[in-house]
Formats: sequence, C-alpha cells, structure tokens
Amino acid sequence: MRALRDHELAVDTLRRSYAAVPLGEPVRLAKRTSNLFRPRAATSSPGLDVSGLDGVLSVDPRARTADVQGMCTYEDLVDATLPHGLMPLVVPQLRTITLGGAVTGLGIESTSFRNGLPHESVTEMDVLTGAGEILTARPEGEHADLFAAFPNSLGSLGYATRLRIELQPVRHAVALRNVRFSRLEELTEAIADVVVKGEWEGQPVDAMDGVMFSPGEAYLTLGTFTDDAPQLSDYTGQEIYYRSLRRRTRDALTTHDYLWRWDTDWFWCSAAFGVQHPVLRRLWPARWRRSDFYHRLVRLEHRHQVAARVDRWRGRPARERVVQDVEIPLEATADFLRWFAANVGMNPVWLCPLRLREPAGPGSARSWPLYPLRPGQTYVNIGFWGSVPIAEGAADGDVNRSIERAVSDMGGHKSLYSDAYYDRAAFDRLYGGETWRAVKDRYDPDHRLTGLYEKAVARK
Repeated sequence: MRALRDHELAVDTLRRSYAAVPLGEPVRLAKRTSNLFRPRAATSSPGLDVSGLDGVLSVDPRARTADVQGMCTYEDLVDATLPHGLMPLVVPQLRTITLGGAVTGLGIESTSFRNGLPHESVTEMDVLTGAGEILTARPEGEHADLFAAFPNSLGSLGYATRLRIELQPVRHAVALRNVRFSRLEELTEAIADVVVKGEWEGQPVDAMDGVMFSPGEAYLTLGTFTDDAPQLSDYTGQEIYYRSLRRRTRDALTTHDYLWRWDTDWFWCSAAFGVQHPVLRRLWPARWRRSDFYHRLVRLEHRHQVAARVDRWRGRPARERVVQDVEIPLEATADFLRWFAANVGMNPVWLCPLRLREPAGPGSARSWPLYPLRPGQTYVNIGFWGSVPIAEGAADGDVNRSIERAVSDMGGHKSLYSDAYYDRAAFDRLYGGETWRAVKDRYDPDHRLTGLYEKAVARK
C-alpha cells in the first residue's frame, strides 16, 4: 500500500509538472503503457509526471471499498484486493488498463451485465482540472457536474489522481459453463433470460460473456464464483483460452486466472505474432505473453510499417485497421452480428452483455451524459480487433465508417479508444457535446486540455 504522505507528494509533483507545460502546448501523461489504438500527433512538450500515482492507498474490507491512485493498473489493484476476498465490481480484461483510464475512457467485462461500467462503482474522485486545481468530485454536491461528465471524457476535462471505488466479495475460483448456440436469436434470448433471472438452468450466474466464431457458432460463457472447484485449468502456458470454448462445456479457473484469461493471448490477437503456434509458444517467454507486450509490438509496426512494406512488395492490397468495441441494444444484436459477418467478415468477435448498474434502493439507474446508454436497456458489447484489405477503389477508413453508420442505425454506441470518423455535429449528438462544453468551460476555462473531439477524431 502507498502511504498517504507519498500520495500527497506525488500529487504535488503532478501539479508542478502541469504548471511547467507551456501555454498552448498539448498536455499528455508521461506513462509507459497505453491501451489506446488512436495514433496521435507528435509533441515535444514534457508529459505530466504521474510516476508516483500508480498504487493502492488502502483497502477497507468491512466497507468493501478501496482508495486507489489514478494510474494504478488493474493488475496491481486486483493483487491488493484478492487477499481480502474482494475484487472491483468490474475488472477490464487487460492487466495494464489503469483505474483512471477505465473511468475516463470506459471499460467493460463479464460482470457488466449486473455491475455496469467501472465508473459506476466510483463514489468519489480527486481530479486535476484544466485550471490546475485538485477538486474532489462526488455524485452530489458542488462538483457533481464534473463527476457525471468525467466518464468518457478521455482526459479532456482533467485527470483522476485518487478514486474511491466499491468492491465485491468473490470466492477462490470461477466455475464456467460454455453454452453453444447455432442461432443468434437463441443466444440473445439466453442473455435476456440470465439478465432477468440471474441464473441459467437453476445455477447462479455471476459473470457472462461470449464469443461468436460465425453466425452459426456462438458461445456464452457463464461464470459462478465458487470455493468448490477441485480441477482447475491453466491457460497461461501452452493451452489457449478462447479455443477451449469449442472443446469444453464445463471448465474452472482460479479467480485470479479468470480475471486475466483474455490477457495472455490478448483475446486471440497473439496469433498475428505467431505465438499460438505450438513450437513458437514453447520458446516464447512467459513474461511476453501479455497484452502490453503485444501492444508494444503493434506500436513498433505503426512506427516502422514493416508488415505494410512486405505486403506492398508481395503485391498485396493495403489494409485498414478495424479495432473497435461497440454497444448494440440486445434486440438488434443478432442483426448487427449478421451484418458484420457479411460486410466486414472478421472473426472471432467478443460478446459482453451490459446494463447500466441498478441502484440498491428505489429508483432507476443513472445515465452518464458523455456516453448516454439508456437505463433499463440491455446492450451487448461487440469487440473486434484486426485489419481488413482495402478494396479496390475504396479509401482507408471506409470500413470503419460503415461500422459507425450501422451502429448508429441500430441505436448503439461505440467506444473511443480507437479510430473514429464522425463529423463534429454527429459526434456532439452521440457523445453529449452540449454537456461537455458546459463542464469544460467551468473547469478548464482556458481550454488547456485537448478537446474530446480533437482527441477522439482529430487524433491530437
């Protein structure tokens, strides 16, 4: 645990590094890892010093809360909470996603059908604003507008230095049932049934996600926390997790391994580096079987374009990067998946049901203006990550634009961690532009922090 005094010193260092950025220069965090897929314009400005803001300050097992610094990774956060039999309400799939990043940039996982998104378990947070102040924002009170607008603001309204989050009790292991569906409507009906009942065939469901290999072959994985799982699988070595869905109807992992089951192979994206080949996998160091390492390889490719040069040399068409997570209303999910299979053709794709979190007492779930999902509506997050050939006569970005149109036509939303192509009017309509501007003017009156549209679409 990090001492409070050390935290205060780290916050002071951050404020001084912010003050040192010349007016008019871009403001960015100086951090070693990133889970963004948005290329950004280069800058010579020094990054904000967040080196001392990457730890857990405290865990309160009785209150089931944790005070966590904004740059703390979920890997370190989970390591601090699991010894208490607790975990965050939602743990995004990749180890190096930070808590502050998941709140300002959104995150999701298999508990999201009951616990919503990571920001919905935040009870208060300290934010460095564009005005250089450290303010404590809560759901109610003087800075409630900042609290509400912070999720999906992508650092355009400020940076979280400390967050207090709710935790949930967990067991030692997670028992899994991999249920196959040959019709997408049957899969969406099963999701609706689990959402309503909280169980499947008489057994409780604590976590739910899935994979579509094709419209005729899709799986829901239903997880139940348990202390009674005598035989546990290990997908950190030679075996590959997503392949097990086709082979095993039942499975079990330690809770720790379950939380990082997708990280070892970056879902299935490790195949692009040959890591799923049995021979190379034996030689590939275990410390490199991590999403952050694969992401570093991708950044090197973006910088040096080695694969693109090889493709040109071989006479292959250029490729368009299609890396997206989209939320589609449950009733439109089957239609979107069929459209995607016919028009984009990438597979597998990840499926993760989502609902905004219901309050413990009376009342409906609150909405969040910069990512306005509808309370009471079940969505399915559909994740697809890779590239497709650019067709003759087409332009780079055309496939992503067609996906954006399909998502909007079906009443959905897409996350902004990767490429976006909206015009400003459409972007403002979809992502709470009017609210964002009002909060921006209040907390960053000189607009020192890069705007949300400029970050997400203009890649600044």
